Amino acid sequence: MTSKVEGANGVVPPVITGHEDGKLPEKVAVKPQERTPRPKKPNYAQIHSHPLPLEIYPVPSFIPHNPLSVARIILTVVSQYFWPPSSHLPNLYKGYFSHDTQAVHITDAVTIRALWEQGFYGKGTLSRSEPRWLDQEKRRRGLIAFETSEEVTRQRRETRRQFKLERARKERETIEQQLKDEGKLPVGTHIPESHDESELNGAADASIANNVTLDSVVALPSSTLLPDTETVTTSTQDAANVLDKADEDLDEEIEDQEHLQLTCEEAFFLVYALGALEVSDKNSPMSSSKLMGLFAEHSTFPPGESQYLQPDGAFLLKYVVYHHFRSLGWVVRPGVKFAVDYLLYNRGPVFSHAEFAVIIIPSYSDPYWSEHPDQKAAAQQGVERDWWWLHRVNRVQTQVHKSLVLVYVDIPPPTQIEVAAGQTDIGKILKQYKVREFVLRRWIPNRNRD
Repeated sequence: MTSKVEGANGVVPPVITGHEDGKLPEKVAVKPQERTPRPKKPNYAQIHSHPLPLEIYPVPSFIPHNPLSVARIILTVVSQYFWPPSSHLPNLYKGYFSHDTQAVHITDAVTIRALWEQGFYGKGTLSRSEPRWLDQEKRRRGLIAFETSEEVTRQRRETRRQFKLERARKERETIEQQLKDEGKLPVGTHIPESHDESELNGAADASIANNVTLDSVVALPSSTLLPDTETVTTSTQDAANVLDKADEDLDEEIEDQEHLQLTCEEAFFLVYALGALEVSDKNSPMSSSKLMGLFAEHSTFPPGESQYLQPDGAFLLKYVVYHHFRSLGWVVRPGVKFAVDYLLYNRGPVFSHAEFAVIIIPSYSDPYWSEHPDQKAAAQQGVERDWWWLHRVNRVQTQVHKSLVLVYVDIPPPTQIEVAAGQTDIGKILKQYKVREFVLRRWIPNRNRD
């Protein structure tokens, strides 16, 4: 019970005096709502602990206050000198070159996981990036409970889309109210919604814009609002068939239909620089020099056979840049999504977004090209870009929070380097190229005033 006590200054707030039996009311315990525990994220630092698909045998660290550390270092150096351990597996990772896709395909499940987890090489043919088609299929059939990264991405995009639609609706209502207050919009009419919103809301606004009253909309016949009985029965039967099919899928083993697809630059880096991959063409293994000729042949469309390597060929230019950044420790991924050649990650795509976007520009600065202007003009045909192109690309990278890097590759003079014999000195070819980097940032007046 509560009572009001009047004082000199007016009415005092109500005071709890108790129940009729004189006992104070018991406190009601409110149980907090139980939250569904979130599934733990994978330990990416442990999964991707090896930056390269190689075994590394580091020397023990030196501890000044521990004399035994010196003995451990000496023992390790001596043992590795006389019995050097192998950094490669007994059997090399194997793949085959596909002339249809102009890429190297990996079908072995162990090799796929090893190349992805140890350096982020390749792309799943049925996934956005990481080969996760089998997990998605199991998730769709109800065999696993955790959410895949693709589902999280779809949910995030749907949430962002709903937020934009709600924001557009509020803006439209504000404009409608302002126009009605100014007398520029008749009462009972609305501004039509944008095409991004649902068709149902668009149809409703269209009916209101055509001066259809609310009573006429409510008085629609029930046949237009409720589905037919036959339709409901059919959909129920379809749902039952789907459940039966899911029960059958639980018993059978799912075959992984996805494989890893490597670009020519990634495959050649694994073959030549690391020696961890063996690529075959038509069931015959290929050496590094023959593989370079094959990739250079398929670097243009349509593929053209040539006995000699062109110094400004598309494959050589892209591989020189790929080798350069991989040697510096960057994770290099294709950048076709953002209209660039490569994307540079500090650790990998599972840890953070790409920090830099790379565009390759051939530079004919060697004196040979000045002495032969005809060959320079023929080589530069279709390569020159204007300032408008540069502004468009730079604006795209600014919108996605990436820094644009212009990589100039100095083209050496053409030499008769034969690739048909398969005895090409690849190291001598790569030493002729020089790479220059230039970071370009978009100048924004309200941010870059100083």
